Amino acid sequence: MTLRNSERLRVGVANRRFFGKHWPLEESRRRGDRMDGSCALEIGVLRGISEVPSDDWDSCACPEARDGRPFDPFTTHRFLKSLEDSGSVGGHSGWTPLHLVARSGGRAAAAMPLYAKTNSAGEYVFDYGWANAFEHAGGNYYPKLQSSVPFTPAAGRRFLTAPGMEAEGIEALSAAAIRLSTRNGLSSLHITFCTESEVKAAGGLGFLHRTGEQFHWRNRNYSCFDDFLSELSARKRKNINRERRRAREFGGEIKAFTGSEILEEHWDAFWIFYQDTGSRKWGTPYLTREFFSCIHETMRDDVLLIMCEREGRHVAGALNFIGRDALFGRYWGCTEHHYCLHFEACYYQAIEFAIANGLSRVEAGAQGPHKLARGYMPVETHSLHWITNPGFRRAVCEFLEEETKMVRSEIECLSEAGPFRNGGGAE
Repeated sequence: MTLRNSERLRVGVANRRFFGKHWPLEESRRRGDRMDGSCALEIGVLRGISEVPSDDWDSCACPEARDGRPFDPFTTHRFLKSLEDSGSVGGHSGWTPLHLVARSGGRAAAAMPLYAKTNSAGEYVFDYGWANAFEHAGGNYYPKLQSSVPFTPAAGRRFLTAPGMEAEGIEALSAAAIRLSTRNGLSSLHITFCTESEVKAAGGLGFLHRTGEQFHWRNRNYSCFDDFLSELSARKRKNINRERRRAREFGGEIKAFTGSEILEEHWDAFWIFYQDTGSRKWGTPYLTREFFSCIHETMRDDVLLIMCEREGRHVAGALNFIGRDALFGRYWGCTEHHYCLHFEACYYQAIEFAIANGLSRVEAGAQGPHKLARGYMPVETHSLHWITNPGFRRAVCEFLEEETKMVRSEIECLSEAGPFRNGGGAE
């Protein structure tokens, strides 16, 4: 898509308050012809997901949804709205919505979840070192722009395009986000946990590419859990069987709930689990209690909740989200510590659900070389970064070249050390 300067629409300037200081935000709206000359795109900035109808947003976020099930539940209108309506995003959270929507002939053609960030919390692609270096050199790293799903280290599309608008949409959204960043004097724009195809499509637009690592379980047409175990080495197979036996000795029952089976009382218990884990891992939990009530109303069919009950009380639980082809593990917590219960609730129950429902993979979230022994293999994740300052950009580029070598070397080594017989689990 070519953006013509002669066709700029009006540019407005508005003040936004961030922790007691005003940050002048210049919003840009620009119109450009499609490459075939048939229609024009107009890009606008939204101050909240509620400013766009859910059907418009989801026509770009999940046009492939079948029977209501999107590939990625996290970029749906209902998930992003739950974050905003619950106060988990916005206010003093450090995440201020500035979503982009591109329209063609009045219809949504592309969209991008986008936030102004005054910190780097809840992103899981860590740039604290970059921030410190830039601040020590006399620059202001924050605010920055962040295209991602808050608090969600799950890979998925960030350039949300309607069918047939992929190339134009990616170019238009990239140009608009970069323009929003540079015109407001921001240090950077970060598009995290995007897809490999988006990296290739945006490769000529000036972004720096960052490679990360996660651990995913792959379903190789298993008919049951024992089929999966049969592909492991004898030692790893015995270890998993031992862990599952020990976990089930905690003195209670492990139950899976989804859809209408989930009750508010389950969220009351899970909220306690979530707070415990959050306070131990990152200080203050990111999500509010209201978030869980919001997804209870709009996303119960997208949720798998594993609850461990003992003596009439819920003592542990794991929250997963269901995509059309994947299960996404998100949170775990407990009020009682029992040997191996975490592995059972988070990893083995997820594998069993994926096999029973024909899902191709389980994504177990951030961190976790310990997942390797449980059949979760290392895979690459991808991010795109736009750095405004030329000197800082060169320094980040050099860092990323070395980091990528290290990440890929580690993935190769871990894959060779995986639990599968004869390297059968390597991608």
